[in-house]
Amino acid sequence: MLCFSCSDTAIGTFRFRNRSVCSSRFVSGCSDLIKRCAMRLERTKNARRNTIFGVIQRLYQMLVPFVMRTVMIYTLGVEYLGLNSLFTSILQVLNLTELGVGAALVFSMYKPIAEDDDETICALMNLYKLYYRVIGLIILVIGVCLLPFIPSLIHGDVPPDVNVYILYLMNLLATVLTYWLYSYKNSLLQAFQRQDLATKVMIATDTIKYVIQFGALLLLHDYYWYVIAILFTQILQNIGKSIVVDHLFPQYKAEGKLPKEQVHDINRRVIDLFTTKVGNVIVTSSGSIVISSFLGLAALAIYQNYFYLITAVAAIFTVVFQSVMAGIGNSLILESPEKNYRNFEKFSMLIAWLATICACCFLNLFQPFMTIWVGKNLLLDFTTVIFFCVYFYVYEIDQLFSAHKDSAGIWHQDRFRPLITASANLVLSIILVHFCGVLGVLLGMIISTLVISMPWIMYNMFTYIYQQKYMAGYVRQIIGYALLASVIAFVSYWACAVVPLHGITEIVAKLVICLIVPNALIVLTYQFFPPFVSCIALINSVSKGKIPFLRSWVERKKRLGRHRNRAM
Repeated sequence: MLCFSCSDTAIGTFRFRNRSVCSSRFVSGCSDLIKRCAMRLERTKNARRNTIFGVIQRLYQMLVPFVMRTVMIYTLGVEYLGLNSLFTSILQVLNLTELGVGAALVFSMYKPIAEDDDETICALMNLYKLYYRVIGLIILVIGVCLLPFIPSLIHGDVPPDVNVYILYLMNLLATVLTYWLYSYKNSLLQAFQRQDLATKVMIATDTIKYVIQFGALLLLHDYYWYVIAILFTQILQNIGKSIVVDHLFPQYKAEGKLPKEQVHDINRRVIDLFTTKVGNVIVTSSGSIVISSFLGLAALAIYQNYFYLITAVAAIFTVVFQSVMAGIGNSLILESPEKNYRNFEKFSMLIAWLATICACCFLNLFQPFMTIWVGKNLLLDFTTVIFFCVYFYVYEIDQLFSAHKDSAGIWHQDRFRPLITASANLVLSIILVHFCGVLGVLLGMIISTLVISMPWIMYNMFTYIYQQKYMAGYVRQIIGYALLASVIAFVSYWACAVVPLHGITEIVAKLVICLIVPNALIVLTYQFFPPFVSCIALINSVSKGKIPFLRSWVERKKRLGRHRNRAM
């Protein structure tokens, strides 16, 4: 059935005289179709599997470190938490030297994987191995050169019983080892959409790390052992991933050389990705460094308590993006432009839907949750909370665009946008932090993303990926989602304001409201947007039809569609 439904022209070729030639074309056409259908099924299966395990990992990495932050606040003090955040931000800046090599190499693997070209895949791994050894060395050298300047990034006093130089070097070494120990093998898991296996290794090694860190905080009250645990488990994690890759893909070894032309193309992608890497790091890390430099470690710790929850939820979105990126890249090669755009519309609605729900939860739950967690003395004002929610929504929509851009590999055309956006963000943050404090850092990120990043990247997408005729309609959809998100957030806040409870019961009651009211309003309003039907069908497919009302709704729509086709 599959073969005979694939192509009318293939069936028609048997009517010609040269049957042997036509038969070969027929078999080839059917073979290509079967392969494409199998790849589509595998994309869906892998994306679902990666998403499930990725979400499990992110929830694990969100809940346990949350408890860890709490223990650190009450055992060592808020200054240690600020110091830990500062080191993390500095090392994220140092990771700029990665230059996007990983993304460029994974993108280069899509085609040879689709063509079963094992020789090229091995040569790519060999190049990846060389690049990452050099990158690790560069990070080490630059990190050591920055050592004398570490105290100048801290406003005010540091904890008296620590040596910031030793702690910084330990964190630096943990970062360097991520590149030196078999990191190049992880590209295979990404390109084959088997990140679920890497996730399992990370969950196992993270468990060991958390056990050691809890012991260091609760029993020893020693921050040095807390950092040693990071160093030790990073080594275990890289070795574990290497064993998994060797077992799953024994045919791939880091050997061979690529043609000079192909190496040149990869190097060009790396250079183009450098600006993206710089932009992302400045936006995500510079805020912490600015706050530490101008407001101190205590202010940084308070900001990071809120930002930690924002980034923890955003990390779950990142899992979704990473899980489908290889599938999107594969789809852009195999599917028609029309279908690719419709998939983009559908995915955009789904992300806007989820981002709206999360923003409503943040708006109504941040303050009561923080009051229970860290106390009223470590709260930010409600205006800042509102802008945290705005930042989260804007950030997720921007990441949606970036995921599609990365899947299509249009880094060269997009090379200046991230750097200009990040520069504007840094300048605005430094200026506004003097007038608005922590709120100024958030405003810098929001303004630079809305005014520079999002319009620019949408133009690039509809110039190099999708047809420009769709752009005006898509912009209207995105603006519509954002306006609805604002209204829905206001309604949810009004509904939660009447809750006469306090403590844990208040949080539970407001959470229930934030899950019911916004979803009901979204279903009522989103149905007026074209992608709604296909978005609901996607949710039903991912859930395997286990949500009864969604399953019945999709089946009813299919019946109506069949009746219309018969009537026509």
